[in-house]
Amino acid sequence: METNTHIDQLGRRVKIPFPPRRIVSLVPSQTELLSYLGLTTEVVGITKFCVHPDEWFREKTRIGGTKKLHLDQIRALAPDLIIANKEENDPQQVKVLMEEFPVWVSDIHTLADAQEMISSIGVITGTSEVALQLNKQISEEFSTLTGPGQLKTAYFIWKDPWMVAGGDTFIHEMMKLSGLENVFAGLSRYPEVTLAELQATDCQLILLSSEPYPFKEKHIAELQELLPASKILLVDGEMYSWYGSRLLYAPAYFRSLFPPETVKSTKTL
Repeated sequence: METNTHIDQLGRRVKIPFPPRRIVSLVPSQTELLSYLGLTTEVVGITKFCVHPDEWFREKTRIGGTKKLHLDQIRALAPDLIIANKEENDPQQVKVLMEEFPVWVSDIHTLADAQEMISSIGVITGTSEVALQLNKQISEEFSTLTGPGQLKTAYFIWKDPWMVAGGDTFIHEMMKLSGLENVFAGLSRYPEVTLAELQATDCQLILLSSEPYPFKEKHIAELQELLPASKILLVDGEMYSWYGSRLLYAPAYFRSLFPPETVKSTKTL
């Protein structure tokens, strides 16, 4: 079998058989991408959080969680390619796997990073044409996206402690592209914040993500008492943080959150 050398998003040179026949994906959004690319037979292992597509979740071998991989299960699958992510996977476990298998690692902060990943996976797996068309459609969708006018916004991913998306995250990128101003853009990654700090931001909009913390209506009520003038919404975390083929649908979702009458005037928020 032919072997090609590819550069992953950490700048590592990875020798990968072409085309790979036994792929293990360690990242939910990239698993969904592999399905979109038509690699049903090639993908042999996924994580317990890889819930899309549903038939893969039910039928593929699950090799643990993104942070707690079952290395022996992965070894038993004898993969010729493992696809990981710098942030979502445990670096020590990934390092162990690198010593035994070809591991291609993504590192995604921007839409451009995500599209580069899609293109690279397409080249690696022999599905370049599908990946190219997907990227074209994603670019077209985002080019028509208009937001509600730079609303001062906080995006929460966790409670107890309260944690938000900082300025160097992919969530921040999605907020920016959909016309929202991240009030915690000056902080890195997913910092803990106090509700007093939130109040001090004069936040106009608060987004409570569906993942990884399952925010509910009761959390809206809790925050609304502290910030009565702020609009608080429960949002689909996959649309803000999944950087594979789901990007194709994210702009339409963002538009649904902020219909034209909202875009025309931010006073309603």
